[in-house]
Amino acid sequence: MTQEEALTILKTGANVFLTGEPGSGKTHTVNAYVAYLRSRNIEPAITASTGIAATHIKGMTIHSWSGIGIKERLSDYDLDKIASNERLAKRIMHTKVLIIDEVSMLSARVFEMVEAVCRSVRRSTKPFGGLQVVLVGDFFQLPPVVKNKPQQRPEFETDEMLFEDGQKPQAPFAYTSPAWRVLNPVVCYLEEQHRQDDDTFLEVLGAIRSGSYESVHIAHIKTRMVESKKAPQGSVRLFPHNADVDRINNEELKKINGVERSFAMRSSGAAAAAESLKRGCLSPEHLVLRVGASVMFTKNNPSGSFVNGTLGTVTGFTDAGVPIVKTRAGKFIVAEAMEWALEEDGKVKAKITQVPLRLAWAITVHKSQGMSLDSAVMDLSGAFEYGQGYVALSRVRSLAGLYLLGLNERALQVHPEALEQDAEFREQSSSATEVFSSMPRRELSEMQERFVKASGGIAA
Repeated sequence: MTQEEALTILKTGANVFLTGEPGSGKTHTVNAYVAYLRSRNIEPAITASTGIAATHIKGMTIHSWSGIGIKERLSDYDLDKIASNERLAKRIMHTKVLIIDEVSMLSARVFEMVEAVCRSVRRSTKPFGGLQVVLVGDFFQLPPVVKNKPQQRPEFETDEMLFEDGQKPQAPFAYTSPAWRVLNPVVCYLEEQHRQDDDTFLEVLGAIRSGSYESVHIAHIKTRMVESKKAPQGSVRLFPHNADVDRINNEELKKINGVERSFAMRSSGAAAAAESLKRGCLSPEHLVLRVGASVMFTKNNPSGSFVNGTLGTVTGFTDAGVPIVKTRAGKFIVAEAMEWALEEDGKVKAKITQVPLRLAWAITVHKSQGMSLDSAVMDLSGAFEYGQGYVALSRVRSLAGLYLLGLNERALQVHPEALEQDAEFREQSSSATEVFSSMPRRELSEMQERFVKASGGIAA
């Protein structure tokens, strides 16, 4: 399915699961839909499963939006308490479109809880209380973090109001929950590729994704094996574990002689919301730089001069103390402080301000999700989770940009249940394409206008 076809379906008000391979344009399509809604005076609720993903889309975590916070279960009392919270109830009642990004990292338990909250607050038996729900993500990427293992405590041991007897799913993915089945979203599987332009690399990534990689694909990857001392110094390094990232960044910064410059993050607005932004922001609260520091931009610039993931080196500071960065492409950029905002009902609820940089000799695979990198040095010998290697490898645009320090068997494995489900998602997307493409243009336009009107929007 193309981005334009998916956008046409979204505009009808249908519940949608927007998916596709890394670089297929999921974020671009969502942004186009958000712009369309706002042009019709409809303000969507933009949320994500993690704080990092939420900062990318100027939204909040779905946990915060729904009021469930860090709860692992919901009782009738909890639902009543959320529904009686005037601020939360108003937010949920006024919402017409709910977007949940990185749904692959949202457990079925949490997905079910959010759905129950929406029904309770909106006093409706319809899925999610009748909201249009747009789910965005790729289940081949990092799976949900499940705190309690099944052998220790049943993962879906919750109140009967959330799960019907005999329907407790066996996997943590959101699509296994009864709420997903009842919602029955139209699957829009994007098939275009806007990140990689290397046919050989695309073949390798496709083989890993389909679980059909062979010795020839592994051989292609191993041609990019290098010794650490021979890896390019200007490329970001990806590691599965935080400890490796912190160690390398601190070690490399100490190697540089010169005066340190410190930049403290500023915040304003609701304290809890500001804290959520801080946790999700890729720039640290206290950024320490020196001339020669390897850095990565952590935010997209509206002017297009840099994007989240652009790599460079600090070459100096302006008279006002602002870092000057030379990108890998040779462009000099004055890295002025930027804002990360959390918006609700079109209004800024909280914001943080920081220089949009972080030390980039190394970052975790988790924090790289959603980025596009020209090159990366990665050590996947410590990969421990399904999808970790696939996420890391798919960050770079070409095989020539990959420098591999190590590799283990788990790094090339995707979740077997995601693999099985993918065939069904592709089939559902093909059916949706056929159905909507056969509809008369006038009928589609009428559906779209009815949805705008029902949502309180303005006519075209």
